[in-house]
Amino acid sequence: RHIPRIAIDPTDHNVLYAGVLGNIYKPTTDRGVYKSTDGGKTWRKTLFANNQAGVVDLLIDPTNPRILYASTWRVQRTPYSLSSGGEGSALWKSTDRGETWTEISQNKGFPEGILGIIGVTVSPVNNQRVWAIIENKDQGGLYRSDDGGESWNQVNSERKLRQRAWYYTRVYADTKDVDVVYVLNVRYHKSTDGGKTFDTYNAPHGDHHDLWIAPEDPQRLIIGDDGGAQVTYDGGETWSTYYNQPTSQFYRVTTDNHFPYRIYAAQQDNSTVRIPHRTDGRSISEDDWERTAGGESAHIAIDPENNDIVYGGSYDGYLTRVNHKRGTVRAINVWPDNPMGHGAEGMKYRFQWNFPIIFSKHNPDRLYTFSQHVHVTENEGQSWDIISPDLTRNDPEKLKSSGGPITQDNTSVEYYCTIFAAQESPLKEGLLWVGSDDGLIHVTQDGGKSWTNVTPKGMPEWMMINSIEPSAFDEGTCYVAGTKYKTGDFAPYLYKTTDYGKSWTKITNGINSEHFTRVLREDPKQKGLLYAGTETGMYISLDDGKNWTPFQLNLPIVPITDLAVKDNNLIVATQGRSLWVLDDLTLIHQLYDAPKSKNWIYKPKDSYRMRGGSRSGSKTEGTNHPNGVITYFNLANLQDDDTVTLTYFDKKGDTIQSFSSSNKKDKKLQAKKGLNQFVWDMSYDGAERLPGMILWWASLDGPTATPG
Repeated sequence: RHIPRIAIDPTDHNVLYAGVLGNIYKPTTDRGVYKSTDGGKTWRKTLFANNQAGVVDLLIDPTNPRILYASTWRVQRTPYSLSSGGEGSALWKSTDRGETWTEISQNKGFPEGILGIIGVTVSPVNNQRVWAIIENKDQGGLYRSDDGGESWNQVNSERKLRQRAWYYTRVYADTKDVDVVYVLNVRYHKSTDGGKTFDTYNAPHGDHHDLWIAPEDPQRLIIGDDGGAQVTYDGGETWSTYYNQPTSQFYRVTTDNHFPYRIYAAQQDNSTVRIPHRTDGRSISEDDWERTAGGESAHIAIDPENNDIVYGGSYDGYLTRVNHKRGTVRAINVWPDNPMGHGAEGMKYRFQWNFPIIFSKHNPDRLYTFSQHVHVTENEGQSWDIISPDLTRNDPEKLKSSGGPITQDNTSVEYYCTIFAAQESPLKEGLLWVGSDDGLIHVTQDGGKSWTNVTPKGMPEWMMINSIEPSAFDEGTCYVAGTKYKTGDFAPYLYKTTDYGKSWTKITNGINSEHFTRVLREDPKQKGLLYAGTETGMYISLDDGKNWTPFQLNLPIVPITDLAVKDNNLIVATQGRSLWVLDDLTLIHQLYDAPKSKNWIYKPKDSYRMRGGSRSGSKTEGTNHPNGVITYFNLANLQDDDTVTLTYFDKKGDTIQSFSSSNKKDKKLQAKKGLNQFVWDMSYDGAERLPGMILWWASLDGPTATPG
């Protein structure tokens, strides 16, 4: 499932190599180096370490395409641990274009004992000079060989080069200077003396994972990090921005009640943001984004009565209240603790990296947050009450420090046995559903006085409950999206109950068997209309989950992490391709009643008079909501000589505007067989323009239609 490196033979573009790390959540035999000689049509495996160790780095000697280097890494993850290092972690060399491989990590000078992740690079100036940055408990650091890997010397052991080794561990040789080498980490480090000493530099973002150095000009570099990609033409003195790339990795998404409504979401290794879904300009630009409460891993909750007061979480139970109008920020953590670096054992409250925060749908003063317990406040976080027992499995074997056998790593990502999803029914106050990351579902119908375990019979154990959706149409109905990808199971899991959890039905028919599910949302205006986000795109159901069909349209094939429905819009949060909005669900709402065999016009959704428009084609700005009345019509039997006319009337039945396929220019209606969309800008006819007429500070545009 993970392919960290692809290399192309510079002398034959049909020869390709793929370094396959594989499934890090279970042992598999599909790891290793794969080679293709027909441009990727067919592949064969030429290097295999073992079923837990895959390839994490791979490169072709820039001076001799017969020589390749590869590093294999033994790594395994579970929902509650990460293990980096062990049998299978090694450095390899091939001298016959990847046909056979020799391990060179047993050679003289290489670290002894357990090896972890290894990064490797070769100098294009002298291909006998090879660097390797190595995770090792006692002898880790940067190593150099000056004889093509036959022998090694440690040249640097500074911790700044190898902290959190599993997350970084990349090294790159300069393309013109044999003594210049780069190591990537939180910041990036550069050596000009063969790796003995390093200076530390900042690019516009942090957490660096990849670097490209131009072969002919080492002053030109591209760095890849958790913010995107940045370019320098002066060796790092200045860098381009990363704000011009839609590459954000969002965790969760929600909206407020402002007009126009604003979208709130948290970005991996970045800030939380709030963004208007439409502006009075021609696009949605960087100027329209602003920071809000919480940190990179946050759930966000907006005060339903004052949308300028926002609550956001972050890892380790960090929780903040932001007042945008006053510009104030206040920490309102449930418990004054900073467990960073410690395992989950013995913790008073286990707050997951991505713990939920929600407002009651009935009491605007009631704010919930969730550890292994349900916490509630009605005084803006000044004090918290617990209204539940531990609603998880609380398995002590899964509440230990994560990491090893070389490096421990505890950031709350692996904190387990926590409540991971929760929501209150929009129909009944105190009807609260919660799901845990270890596979339990509980419900209370009395505001937390009593709880019932309603976990579906037959649902696989230890499933992460990733989203819960109480129905807006029936009090006893609730939908659940679960996932087991962290145990190596990529199947979709969606469930529905209509009797408060007494019985459940699995509803995944039509979803690809390897598109594991992250989120399910019900359309609040159309009963039975459901949306599902998976690791590999979107699905829609028109029959309450009995059947699903792909709903991709122009959305990239990308993990869907969360969905929200607001004002007939569907907002999609993705992991790697930013935020997307489907601007008009009205058409889908009316599919139930519209005949497909004849011409049909769909009733437009309510439209608003406001400034702004939509400029398409920008690569660096978001597309605005269409400004006008969005009209859909279906032409079932259109002939080439048919004329199609679309007319808008006022309440009295008088014509405001009419457009026809036979007209020219401004009054032209583009029409084709099948579904059509037209946006009317809500204007009347303008004044007649006379030959030679010039108007200063005036317009010939017609007036805009009045509301109603």
